[in-house]
Amino acid sequence: MSAPLNLSPELLDAARVSPAWPFEEAKKLVKRIEASGQTSVLFETGYGPSGLPHIGTFGEVARTSMVRRAFEILTEGGIATRLIAFSDDMDGLRKVPDNIPNKELVAANLGKPLTQVPDPFGTHDSFGAHNNARLRAFLDAFGFDYEFASATDYYKSGRFDAALKHMLARYDAVMKIMLPSFREERAATYSPFLPIHPKTGIVMQVPLAGMDAEAGAIDWEDPETGEKFTTLVTGGHCKLQWKPDWAMRWYALGVDYEMAGKDLIDSVKLSGQIVRALGGKPPEGFNYELFLDEKGQKISKSKGNGLTIEEWLTYASPESLAQFMFQKPTAAKRLHFDVIPRNVDDYLNFLDAYQRQDWKNRLGNPVWHIHAGNPPAPETLEHGGAAEGTKGASVSFSMLLNLAAVANAEDPAVLWGFLKRYAPSASPENHPRLDKLVGYAVAYFKDFVKPAKQYRAADEVERDALAKIDAILGALGENATAEEIQTALYDVARAEPRYQDFAAKGATPERPGVSNDFFNMLYEVLLGEKKGPRFGSFVALYGVANSRKLIEDALEGAFIKSAA
Repeated sequence: MSAPLNLSPELLDAARVSPAWPFEEAKKLVKRIEASGQTSVLFETGYGPSGLPHIGTFGEVARTSMVRRAFEILTEGGIATRLIAFSDDMDGLRKVPDNIPNKELVAANLGKPLTQVPDPFGTHDSFGAHNNARLRAFLDAFGFDYEFASATDYYKSGRFDAALKHMLARYDAVMKIMLPSFREERAATYSPFLPIHPKTGIVMQVPLAGMDAEAGAIDWEDPETGEKFTTLVTGGHCKLQWKPDWAMRWYALGVDYEMAGKDLIDSVKLSGQIVRALGGKPPEGFNYELFLDEKGQKISKSKGNGLTIEEWLTYASPESLAQFMFQKPTAAKRLHFDVIPRNVDDYLNFLDAYQRQDWKNRLGNPVWHIHAGNPPAPETLEHGGAAEGTKGASVSFSMLLNLAAVANAEDPAVLWGFLKRYAPSASPENHPRLDKLVGYAVAYFKDFVKPAKQYRAADEVERDALAKIDAILGALGENATAEEIQTALYDVARAEPRYQDFAAKGATPERPGVSNDFFNMLYEVLLGEKKGPRFGSFVALYGVANSRKLIEDALEGAFIKSAA
């Protein structure tokens, strides 16, 4: 977010009419500030550090940052913006997460604020501090422009004191909003104020026995011992139930924008009503859909299902993760290992297209939003046998995975051998992003592709097609370009009735299209995969001689024997 703004007239004109969702959200904020006359805007994201940070947390910060940059463009940089990543680390820990060590240590401190629970990892002063550090480390690594805020710090420093006393003065109005949302039993004991027990340190969920709004104090009784206490609502001696707490934070800080998951729609409404009862205005925002694991279940910090931030980054770049977050934020998406390759290649394809687009299409391109308006140029390989001045080609993740698969490559140097054969001038030093992609591909191949490889034998029609491909590749020679190879493949397929597609776009009776079944056959018989990259490009990278050896082995049944 620290990159300078591009405020060219062409970009500004495109931004004002852009249908991309970050610009649509930013337009709501523009109307808000035009009505209020304010000179700054505060964006907020919330984090509940009861479990380790997960991808959903990152997604909220990434998406909010995208809206923030769109807003800065629409206001031509004339309105100051800030983004607060707020941690609810004063919440009482209600249960022990499944995915932590030293569970007994944590279990002995249930009910206390997260910043008073010992760190089961032994690296920080508290469990809350540990999880906050994990969140900040990732956000910092990605380069987000944000301010970290701790509920514990804000409560104890007195930052919320005035708002807390104001809420106590408006206690009846808050209760009128909250009580209808509960069942009768819960409503009978509910209080928006949760005193911190002065002896045990536990966040107490108890009914109030009395209050003094002017003094900012509440009266309550320990249900275990019957002991009576008077507690100040200020100075960190008391916190709020989370919906009133959310509303108080919006009111106290003047939050202008915050998005939330669809599971919090009712909570957003209730908190918005409380803000109005306090005399404030709820922030703008929208409700995004939830992330699901491979079984279709909502991902959870405490369960540890779905992917962690660290797991995604083992196999792909942060940019590919942001690509996943940008696309269709209001549609539920499954978040598991199989989605990684597609999102890596989608990101690379959008990056490759960006320089050729006009501003209207650039502002709808995910890479503009992922890189805060300043996407890098794609890295391409110049084929050693191509004519001078020929445009270089980008290398896809799926291509690298297939190269790794046919070579059983568990060392990045193996893949670089193929890449340098194709483009002798390429190296890890002058293609650093490609080098990272190679490393990701090797890691993904070892853990997911290699265990699932399954070849099948070719039938007579397929064997005939493979023999013809082998002959054509031999005629083309080692320096054939990807386009020459792809054209030859199409010629082979069009001559076989099984692979003719007369319904394809541009097909004629004399020149039919080519069915996907043809390329699926190549992937399954030669690569042991269900899908793969553009096959002409694969052959050009892997080498004509190497590819002919694949065909020879397939016709001799070597892959099937090996698998057996």
